[in-house]
Amino acid sequence: MRSPLLRILGAALLGAVIIVILSIKLNAFRDYQIAEIAVYVTAIAGLTILTGLSGQISLGNGAFMAIGAYTTALMLAHLGWPFVAVLVVAGVASAATGAIVGVAAARLRGPYLAGVTLMLGVALPFLAYVYPSTLGGDQGLNVVYTQPAFLGANFPLTRWQAWISSAVALVVLVLLANLGRSRIGRNWRAVRDDEVAAALAGINVAQARILAFVVSAACAGLAGALLAVITALVAPGAFTITLSIALLTGAVIGGLGTLLGAIWGSLVIVLVPTYATDVATSHGLSTTVASNIPVAAYGVVLILVMLIFPQGIQGGVLWLLRLFGISAARPSHAASTADAMPSAGETPARPHEKEGTQ
Repeated sequence: MRSPLLRILGAALLGAVIIVILSIKLNAFRDYQIAEIAVYVTAIAGLTILTGLSGQISLGNGAFMAIGAYTTALMLAHLGWPFVAVLVVAGVASAATGAIVGVAAARLRGPYLAGVTLMLGVALPFLAYVYPSTLGGDQGLNVVYTQPAFLGANFPLTRWQAWISSAVALVVLVLLANLGRSRIGRNWRAVRDDEVAAALAGINVAQARILAFVVSAACAGLAGALLAVITALVAPGAFTITLSIALLTGAVIGGLGTLLGAIWGSLVIVLVPTYATDVATSHGLSTTVASNIPVAAYGVVLILVMLIFPQGIQGGVLWLLRLFGISAARPSHAASTADAMPSAGETPARPHEKEGTQ
């Protein structure tokens, strides 16, 4: 059991070293992009657990991000707590809301569950308009956060934001990877594949589904807290249903049920619109046309990935590795993350056949 954990920790350490080097070598804008990618990785990783492992569709994770963001803004403004403590409270607040939603979700399936979470994603940000004196209304709340004093006055704030956001994302990935390998993760896969068989095997189906919502909401809350810090503003316009759809799209593009897929999906969400805008500007397109180019490019990428690699980018990476004869074999107790969701026409494996890891 130690070897997989050591591999996970080693991969996280390597990722941390690469991020630190990149943040030092690149400019402030790229540091901001690294921080933004880390925010999406944190949120999408939780969503891929919810949808990829437990089989529940959520269109409201942007609302959980809003809870984490507003909690962070209020605590930093009125309490002045250390940021680590604020992160914990933001995650707990979102997890508590996720537990409430999860209780309802335990009784719903498919489009009905998607509809409830969609309603949550649309309605919750509007609380800012109902309580403008507390939540800032349309203008939102300003978030004041600076780098620690020991780094010096000249240390770039964007670099520190990239570091702290990436650190949180890496910790979340490590925790979720181990959770996916645990009995809880196996229960989620069993419930996703066949709820009746899972119940007959002694698994509390409702409890498993609720726990998946709690974990996903906690990750979204952490992501919202980080987003509040790197943007320095929390406003309802940042947490529209578009954000929730973008999170789900990123999970699908990267590969549902795979934590590496969360990284690929986040890279696409952040980088594709930026580069598409740069190309449109460099070719002298009008402002109206240029503003629509990122959306079009985003859609093209989604269509291409789904046509070429139905299991997402991570599934395509594993396929390419096998194509070039690079072994992707795992120990007998560790199944490929790309196998977390059955492909079209494939019979889902029974719970005892999947002892996979994330």
